[in-house]
Amino acid sequence: MNKIIIGNLEACDLPDLGIKDLQVRIDTGAKTSALHVDNLKRIKVGGRPYVAFDLHPDVYDLEQIVHCKAPVRDSRRIKSSNGEVEQRCVIETTLKLGEHEWPIELTLSNRQDMTYLMLLGREAMGDRVLVDPSQSFLING
Repeated sequence: MNKIIIGNLEACDLPDLGIKDLQVRIDTGAKTSALHVDNLKRIKVGGRPYVAFDLHPDVYDLEQIVHCKAPVRDSRRIKSSNGEVEQRCVIETTLKLGEHEWPIELTLSNRQDMTYLMLLGREAMGDRVLVDPSQSFLING
């Protein structure tokens, strides 16, 4: 299998959530991937647990909001980079990097103190990618 070479920052799509051109920080130190969301609510759809949340995909245009809904896959205790442990909802969604796409798990958290709305962790990268930390935006959409 040919591996995709990615940089320390990439633009990705999350088509299941209606998100395009989201800047994602590539984080080989993180096991799981995380997405910053606002107004996270647990809801039921057809008796199944779901989450509803808002995303601001463009950090320069906070007026732009995407309302998302996804089935809850799991709930996990996650230790963040500052050492705090929190319970987070986990969803599965499709990640699209350039012409490549595959399913990943995302934990939903409040990352408003972070520069990037999304971190891509090791589990999501799997054996598909190689990271060149000296480069950014190596994938062309």
